[in-house]
Amino acid sequence: MDLEIKNKLFIVGGATSGFGKAIAEALLKEGALVIAVARGEEKLKTLAATATSQVETVAGDISDSTIIAHLVKVVGNRPLHGMVINAGGPPAKTVLETTLEDWDMAYKNILRWKVEITQAFVPKMMQQQYGRIVYIESSSVKQPLENLVLSSSLRVAVVGMVKTLSQEIAMSGVTLNILGPGSHNTPAIDRIYQKKSEQTGLPFDEVKLAAIRQIPVGALGEAADFASLALWLLSPRSRYVTGETITVDGGMVKSML
Repeated sequence: MDLEIKNKLFIVGGATSGFGKAIAEALLKEGALVIAVARGEEKLKTLAATATSQVETVAGDISDSTIIAHLVKVVGNRPLHGMVINAGGPPAKTVLETTLEDWDMAYKNILRWKVEITQAFVPKMMQQQYGRIVYIESSSVKQPLENLVLSSSLRVAVVGMVKTLSQEIAMSGVTLNILGPGSHNTPAIDRIYQKKSEQTGLPFDEVKLAAIRQIPVGALGEAADFASLALWLLSPRSRYVTGETITVDGGMVKSML
């Protein structure tokens, strides 16, 4: 299937690891142009070396206001086809383990910057009468996950913002959707298993195996498979899908909605 994204420009956050890397690589295979954002400069250089004519790099934390402002300058007057809003999550904690400072930091790291980058680029997309934005959140927005209260709570706020904006600009040609990954074979999942290991005293590998057995499909997801759905949402093919939260979790979420 031709996704019609060759030579189209995308911003990808967290582009050197996990979901961000898989999506960036998938975009490049389709011939897209990618502004890759990540904190690790060496890993960015490695990614850029795979497709030198297609990749621009921005080294820094995409949640930082100065990096967001820099991205606006990097894009300049060029049409921006889409964005992948993606960054790491907060530490694994129970409600009673958290401090108010943890909640303040979670607001800053999960919600605030996403509002900022959305407000920075959506008006440009509306002027173009076209744009695709995909937010990478978590399946916990539909079914809370153990020890992830900070993530579960603040990511729900992102869903509220995205859903509201998608309604406000539904006729603009700009779509906004959320992907909620469950347990995938990426570095981020290990913090959950490590926390459970500390709580129970069980070995890390035993905790991980027990968690995998609870997944209805019987395996962890792979970032490359996740990226295939993200790619479709970033393409013109997805024009009739907006404001949706789609969980990609091997059947773990039991909700009917």
